[in-house]
Amino acid sequence: MTVTREAFVLPGLFLTVTLLGGFRVDDRITLVPPPLAALLLALVMLSTLVRGRVFAPALLMSESRTNAENLSGLVVLLTLFAASAQALHLVTPDRGLLHGIFVVFLFVQLLTASAAGTDRAGLLRTLVVTLGAAFILRFIVLEALYASDGGVLKRVLTALLAGVSLGGIEYAPHATITGYVAFATLALYIVGLYLLPAGGIASMLQQQNAQLHGSRRPATDLPTPSVPAARGPVTEGEVLDG
Repeated sequence: MTVTREAFVLPGLFLTVTLLGGFRVDDRITLVPPPLAALLLALVMLSTLVRGRVFAPALLMSESRTNAENLSGLVVLLTLFAASAQALHLVTPDRGLLHGIFVVFLFVQLLTASAAGTDRAGLLRTLVVTLGAAFILRFIVLEALYASDGGVLKRVLTALLAGVSLGGIEYAPHATITGYVAFATLALYIVGLYLLPAGGIASMLQQQNAQLHGSRRPATDLPTPSVPAARGPVTEGEVLDG
């Protein structure tokens, strides 16, 4: 991973996701901080990313790196945690019964992905599907059900859910711009995950070997073995004298 990506690109992406993840528009514009459930889900997310070899913490912070490099890696880890919390909070209703249902859904999905033991590409595809499904449920299905102006989708869902009362399930719809910002935020988060340094034992050993070979100095102080001067063909007299 290049210095520019680690020091500027990844922290910038994750800080943008952290800021936009709390963006809400209804009757006014608000920035909502992540609740405790989102922080717990972010911890599970980081564990899943490590187990899926999406990135390795040792590639960002280790004894073989300098203090400045470790500080840069710590910034990446902290911004990744904050962005994960806000991305998961973004696809979760803010409160009520639906909030609990979505939290349980995401928690189970992350644990399943972690236990499956898939490779990096497979885990990233799983996360795209999971976050995409949660985004559709919240910003398309729920927004259509609870929208005050109604629409074709609301009439279809109302017909399908005839006889089911939604009065006991609390949900506050947002302005349309919130959904567009949420989609862009999730896209930036997935891009940031793809840009993380791929983890794994092989990559860590390769980095350590490269650093070890780079730190070795040529042995210039060792005595140079003398090479005997070239001689002509041995005569018969020299053989007898020997």
